[in-house]
Amino acid sequence: MNDLTLRSATPADVSALLDFWKSAAEGTSISDDEAGVGRLIARDADAVIIAEREGRFVGTVIAGWDGWRCHLYRLAVAPDARRQGVARALLDAAHQRFVALGGRRADAMVLDRNALGRSAWEAAGYAPEPQWSRWTRPLG
Repeated sequence: MNDLTLRSATPADVSALLDFWKSAAEGTSISDDEAGVGRLIARDADAVIIAEREGRFVGTVIAGWDGWRCHLYRLAVAPDARRQGVARALLDAAHQRFVALGGRRADAMVLDRNALGRSAWEAAGYAPEPQWSRWTRPLG
């Protein structure tokens, strides 16, 4: 694990992030485009945490903070880097960010059909809250 580097995203990472998520993340979102990811990085580059080995993306997480709640998105690890502590390192960095910002609880968006992702979140101490249902509406 000592060869793992964590860093914040830069505007130059937008295309590489989109390519990485196509191979390492389950599913896509309507905001998974250059404009959407570019806006996120321009607004809060530290929210996008990238794990690299030898200059290659091996993991990401988006640790969003709206001033009130902590939200986690796009926890993704390259298939050949799974079960090597990458997700744990990313979540530890996200949790440190949240605590420094004053956050008290983090929530994660996990697709129901993503069994691998669900097991990773459970291993990190997250659990579904059955009293909540996620409702969404595309804007625009």
